[in-house]
Amino acid sequence: MSEYAEQTVSMQTTGRLIHWALRYDLLLSLVSLGRERTYRDKALGLVGLKNGDAVLDVGCGTGTLAIAAKRRVGPVGRVFGIDASPEMIARANKKAQKAGMGVVFKNAVAEALPFSDGQFDAVLNTLMLHHLPRKPRAACVREMFRVLKPGGRLLAIDFGGTRPKGRGLFSQLHRHGEVNLRDLIAAFEAAGFRPTASGPFGVGDLHYVLAEVPAPDASVGAASGERKL
Repeated sequence: MSEYAEQTVSMQTTGRLIHWALRYDLLLSLVSLGRERTYRDKALGLVGLKNGDAVLDVGCGTGTLAIAAKRRVGPVGRVFGIDASPEMIARANKKAQKAGMGVVFKNAVAEALPFSDGQFDAVLNTLMLHHLPRKPRAACVREMFRVLKPGGRLLAIDFGGTRPKGRGLFSQLHRHGEVNLRDLIAAFEAAGFRPTASGPFGVGDLHYVLAEVPAPDASVGAASGERKL
């Protein structure tokens, strides 16, 4: 089995899919007022990507963030993106090829990620969890925990439900759903994550949660006779 071993998973998502990939890119550019790159850089800065990191973008859409992540992690780093929408993956592949970036995009569902345990240093999840009903959302969070290495980081950005519905173009684009920030943090904790930071992302009512997979407790080794340094 290779370092980035894949699993064969056959499953249909119960979440909402977006099939209009080209129009989605155009709308994102419009509602971000041309500042999409600024917000993208902010997201990658929050998760602290390093050269050589292995990264997975869950719900990657048309691949813009995953391609930017590949630039951060360099030639040695590996970046994968999954999305349940075939149209999104098709456009992501075209964009990566045009940019000359070796990102692997796959049509897959977030509730059953096609990767073996503990493969990634960081998982990105932006504007996707609000597409999923509560039970599939919890399954997605558990899957993101499963594929991360000990000490791995998760960055989730989504609508926090802190403003009245219908405010602003960005909220209109995703007006079909939102997630409660407190509920989201609770779901991360239930899956085993340790939330480390959260708050407004600086765009509309978007909020972020940064969490990590706890590293093995060094005290276990001490209890078995090893000295704890």
